[in-house]
Amino acid sequence: MVKKELINKSPLRKLDKSINGGVGAGNIGVVASRRGIGKTACLVHIATDKLMAGKHVIHVSYAKRVDHIISWYEDIFKEISQKRELDNAMEIHDEIIHNRVIMNFSQQGTSVKQVIAGVTAMMDNGQVETDVIVVDGFDFTKASADDVVAYKSFATDKNIELWFTDDYHREDIDGPVLNEEGIPTNLVPFMDQIDVIVTLKAEKDYLHLYLVKDHGIINTEDLPLKLDPKSLLIAEV
Repeated sequence: MVKKELINKSPLRKLDKSINGGVGAGNIGVVASRRGIGKTACLVHIATDKLMAGKHVIHVSYAKRVDHIISWYEDIFKEISQKRELDNAMEIHDEIIHNRVIMNFSQQGTSVKQVIAGVTAMMDNGQVETDVIVVDGFDFTKASADDVVAYKSFATDKNIELWFTDDYHREDIDGPVLNEEGIPTNLVPFMDQIDVIVTLKAEKDYLHLYLVKDHGIINTEDLPLKLDPKSLLIAEV
Protein backbone atom coordinates (compact mmCIF):
# COMPACT_ATOMS: atom_id res chain seq x y z
CA MET A 1 0.00 0.00 0.00
CA VAL A 2 1.28 3.47 -0.81
CA LYS A 3 1.59 6.00 2.00
CA LYS A 4 -1.20 8.30 0.81
CA GLU A 5 -3.70 5.44 0.69
CA LEU A 6 -2.63 4.26 4.13
CA ILE A 7 -3.18 7.73 5.61
CA ASN A 8 -6.62 8.05 4.00
CA LYS A 9 -7.68 4.62 5.27
CA SER A 10 -6.34 5.09 8.78
CA PRO A 11 -8.98 4.59 11.50
CA LEU A 12 -7.80 7.93 12.88
CA ARG A 13 -9.75 9.59 10.07
CA LYS A 14 -12.87 8.48 11.97
CA LEU A 15 -11.54 10.24 15.07
CA ASP A 16 -10.89 13.39 13.03
CA LYS A 17 -14.41 13.25 11.62
CA SER A 18 -15.90 12.82 15.11
CA ILE A 19 -14.14 15.95 16.38
CA ASN A 20 -14.93 18.21 13.44
CA GLY A 21 -11.75 17.56 11.48
CA GLY A 22 -9.38 17.10 14.40
CA VAL A 23 -8.20 18.87 17.52
CA GLY A 24 -6.96 21.71 15.33
CA ALA A 25 -4.09 24.17 15.53
CA GLY A 26 -4.09 26.25 18.71
CA ASN A 27 -6.07 23.63 20.62
CA ILE A 28 -5.44 21.01 23.32
CA GLY A 29 -6.58 17.38 23.19
CA VAL A 30 -6.26 14.86 26.03
CA VAL A 31 -6.31 11.05 26.03
CA ALA A 32 -7.29 9.95 29.56
CA SER A 33 -7.54 6.61 31.30
CA ARG A 34 -6.41 4.63 34.31
CA ARG A 35 -2.68 4.00 34.52
CA GLY A 36 -1.36 1.25 32.28
CA ILE A 37 -4.38 1.08 29.98
CA GLY A 38 -2.70 2.27 26.75
CA LYS A 39 -2.68 6.08 26.62
CA THR A 40 0.93 6.30 25.46
CA ALA A 41 0.24 3.82 22.65
CA CYS A 42 -2.71 5.99 21.56
CA LEU A 43 -0.59 9.12 21.69
CA VAL A 44 2.25 7.54 19.70
CA HIS A 45 -0.18 6.21 17.08
CA ILE A 46 -1.65 9.72 16.72
CA ALA A 47 1.86 11.18 16.43
CA THR A 48 2.94 8.51 13.90
CA ASP A 49 -0.15 9.25 11.80
CA LYS A 50 0.82 12.95 11.76
CA LEU A 51 4.40 12.07 10.83
CA MET A 52 3.30 9.83 7.98
CA ALA A 53 1.24 12.75 6.67
CA GLY A 54 4.49 14.73 6.42
CA LYS A 55 4.00 16.78 9.56
CA HIS A 56 6.72 17.57 12.11
CA VAL A 57 6.20 16.34 15.68
CA ILE A 58 7.88 17.07 19.01
CA HIS A 59 7.26 14.46 21.68
CA VAL A 60 7.64 15.87 25.19
CA SER A 61 7.97 13.21 27.88
CA TYR A 62 7.79 13.76 31.63
CA ALA A 63 8.92 10.16 32.21
CA LYS A 64 12.26 9.42 33.88
CA ARG A 65 13.52 7.66 30.76
CA VAL A 66 12.73 8.04 27.06
CA ASP A 67 14.13 4.81 25.61
CA HIS A 68 10.71 3.18 25.99
CA ILE A 69 9.17 6.06 24.00
CA ILE A 70 11.46 5.30 21.06
CA SER A 71 10.47 1.63 21.34
CA TRP A 72 6.79 2.61 21.18
CA TYR A 73 7.40 4.46 17.90
CA GLU A 74 9.39 1.60 16.43
CA ASP A 75 6.83 -1.03 17.41
CA ILE A 76 3.82 0.94 16.21
CA PHE A 77 5.43 1.86 12.88
CA LYS A 78 6.39 -1.79 12.36
CA GLU A 79 2.81 -2.94 13.07
CA ILE A 80 1.33 -0.34 10.69
CA SER A 81 3.77 -1.07 7.87
CA GLN A 82 3.34 -4.85 8.13
CA LYS A 83 -0.45 -4.88 8.53
CA ARG A 84 -0.93 -2.56 5.56
CA GLU A 85 2.00 -3.90 3.50
CA LEU A 86 3.42 -0.40 3.23
CA ASP A 87 5.56 0.31 0.16
CA ASN A 88 9.03 1.82 0.74
CA ALA A 89 8.65 1.25 4.49
CA MET A 90 12.29 1.94 5.36
CA GLU A 91 12.28 5.18 3.38
CA ILE A 92 9.20 6.37 5.23
CA HIS A 93 10.68 5.20 8.54
CA ASP A 94 13.77 7.36 7.97
CA GLU A 95 11.61 10.34 7.01
CA ILE A 96 9.60 9.97 10.22
CA ILE A 97 12.73 9.90 12.38
CA HIS A 98 13.97 13.05 10.64
CA ASN A 99 10.71 14.88 11.38
CA ARG A 100 10.42 13.75 15.01
CA VAL A 101 12.15 15.07 18.12
CA ILE A 102 11.84 13.57 21.60
CA MET A 103 12.48 15.85 24.58
CA ASN A 104 12.57 14.83 28.24
CA PHE A 105 11.71 16.94 31.30
CA SER A 106 10.96 16.39 34.98
CA GLN A 107 7.75 17.93 36.29
CA GLN A 108 9.33 18.21 39.71
CA GLY A 109 11.68 21.18 39.69
CA THR A 110 10.96 22.24 36.10
CA SER A 111 8.28 24.83 35.49
CA VAL A 112 5.93 24.74 32.52
CA LYS A 113 7.46 28.03 31.38
CA GLN A 114 10.89 26.38 31.30
CA VAL A 115 9.52 23.44 29.31
CA ILE A 116 7.86 25.80 26.84
CA ALA A 117 11.09 27.80 26.54
CA GLY A 118 13.03 24.60 25.75
CA VAL A 119 10.49 23.43 23.18
CA THR A 120 10.38 26.91 21.61
CA ALA A 121 14.18 26.90 21.27
CA MET A 122 13.98 23.51 19.55
CA MET A 123 11.30 24.81 17.18
CA ASP A 124 13.27 27.95 16.37
CA ASN A 125 16.58 26.18 15.84
CA GLY A 126 15.73 22.86 14.28
CA GLN A 127 12.04 22.01 14.10
CA VAL A 128 10.73 25.24 12.59
CA GLU A 129 7.92 23.41 10.79
CA THR A 130 6.51 21.70 13.90
CA ASP A 131 2.79 21.08 13.52
CA VAL A 132 2.03 18.87 16.51
CA ILE A 133 3.38 18.47 20.03
CA VAL A 134 2.43 15.45 22.12
CA VAL A 135 3.03 15.45 25.87
CA ASP A 136 3.02 12.27 27.91
CA GLY A 137 3.39 11.86 31.66
CA PHE A 138 2.21 15.35 32.62
CA ASP A 139 0.44 15.09 36.00
CA PHE A 140 -2.63 17.32 35.94
CA THR A 141 -3.13 16.79 39.69
CA LYS A 142 0.14 18.67 40.27
CA ALA A 143 -0.60 21.39 37.71
CA SER A 144 -1.93 24.86 38.41
CA ALA A 145 -4.46 26.72 36.30
CA ASP A 146 -1.61 28.97 35.15
CA ASP A 147 0.32 25.92 33.90
CA VAL A 148 -2.47 24.78 31.59
CA VAL A 149 -3.22 28.35 30.50
CA ALA A 150 0.46 28.68 29.57
CA TYR A 151 0.30 25.53 27.43
CA LYS A 152 -2.91 26.74 25.78
CA SER A 153 -1.36 30.15 25.02
CA PHE A 154 1.71 28.40 23.61
CA ALA A 155 -0.46 26.28 21.30
CA THR A 156 -2.32 29.38 20.13
CA ASP A 157 0.78 31.54 19.66
CA LYS A 158 2.67 28.85 17.72
CA ASN A 159 -0.43 27.65 15.84
CA ILE A 160 0.20 24.03 16.81
CA GLU A 161 -1.94 21.09 17.88
CA LEU A 162 -1.16 19.93 21.43
CA TRP A 163 -2.01 16.45 22.74
CA PHE A 164 -1.64 15.25 26.37
CA THR A 165 -2.14 12.01 28.24
CA ASP A 166 -3.89 12.00 31.62
CA ASP A 167 -3.81 9.34 34.34
CA TYR A 168 -6.70 8.92 36.70
CA HIS A 169 -6.78 6.30 39.44
CA ARG A 170 -9.17 3.38 39.69
CA GLU A 171 -10.49 4.85 42.92
CA ASP A 172 -10.14 8.24 44.56
CA ILE A 173 -10.61 8.76 48.31
CA ASP A 174 -11.85 12.27 47.57
CA GLY A 175 -14.66 11.12 45.31
CA PRO A 176 -15.36 9.59 41.87
CA VAL A 177 -12.65 9.68 39.20
CA LEU A 178 -15.22 10.57 36.51
CA ASN A 179 -18.03 13.06 36.93
CA GLU A 180 -21.61 12.47 35.76
CA GLU A 181 -20.61 13.61 32.25
CA GLY A 182 -17.73 11.14 32.00
CA ILE A 183 -15.06 13.82 32.41
CA PRO A 184 -12.06 12.84 34.57
CA THR A 185 -12.47 14.92 37.74
CA ASN A 186 -8.79 15.90 37.74
CA LEU A 187 -9.36 17.65 34.38
CA VAL A 188 -12.47 19.58 35.44
CA PRO A 189 -10.51 22.64 36.70
CA PHE A 190 -8.95 23.02 33.24
CA MET A 191 -12.01 22.61 31.03
CA ASP A 192 -11.76 26.15 29.64
CA GLN A 193 -8.33 25.34 28.18
CA ILE A 194 -8.94 21.75 27.00
CA ASP A 195 -10.78 21.41 23.70
CA VAL A 196 -11.05 17.65 23.21
CA ILE A 197 -11.08 14.78 25.73
CA VAL A 198 -11.01 11.11 24.75
CA THR A 199 -11.21 8.44 27.44
CA LEU A 200 -9.97 4.89 27.11
CA LYS A 201 -11.73 2.03 28.92
CA ALA A 202 -11.09 -1.71 29.06
CA GLU A 203 -14.05 -3.64 27.65
CA LYS A 204 -13.88 -7.42 27.18
CA ASP A 205 -10.94 -8.21 24.92
CA TYR A 206 -10.09 -4.68 23.77
CA LEU A 207 -9.82 -1.06 24.91
CA HIS A 208 -12.58 1.27 23.79
CA LEU A 209 -12.34 4.99 22.97
CA TYR A 210 -15.01 7.45 24.11
CA LEU A 211 -15.29 11.10 23.11
CA VAL A 212 -16.44 13.08 26.17
CA LYS A 213 -15.59 16.63 25.12
CA ASP A 214 -15.62 17.93 21.57
CA HIS A 215 -14.78 21.62 21.13
CA GLY A 216 -17.21 22.92 23.73
CA ILE A 217 -19.73 20.09 23.42
CA ILE A 218 -19.79 17.72 26.40
CA ASN A 219 -21.59 14.53 25.47
CA THR A 220 -20.16 11.04 25.87
CA GLU A 221 -19.96 9.49 22.41
CA ASP A 222 -19.07 5.88 21.80
CA LEU A 223 -16.43 6.17 19.08
CA PRO A 224 -16.21 3.36 16.51
CA LEU A 225 -12.60 2.84 17.58
CA LYS A 226 -10.66 0.51 19.87
CA LEU A 227 -7.08 0.02 20.94
CA ASP A 228 -5.97 -3.47 20.04
CA PRO A 229 -4.00 -4.72 23.09
CA LYS A 230 -1.92 -7.04 20.91
CA SER A 231 -0.80 -4.67 18.17
CA LEU A 232 -1.18 -1.45 20.26
CA LEU A 233 -2.83 0.15 17.24
CA ILE A 234 -6.02 2.16 17.18
CA ALA A 235 -8.43 0.19 15.01
CA GLU A 236 -12.07 0.26 13.96
CA VAL A 237 -14.55 -1.69 16.07
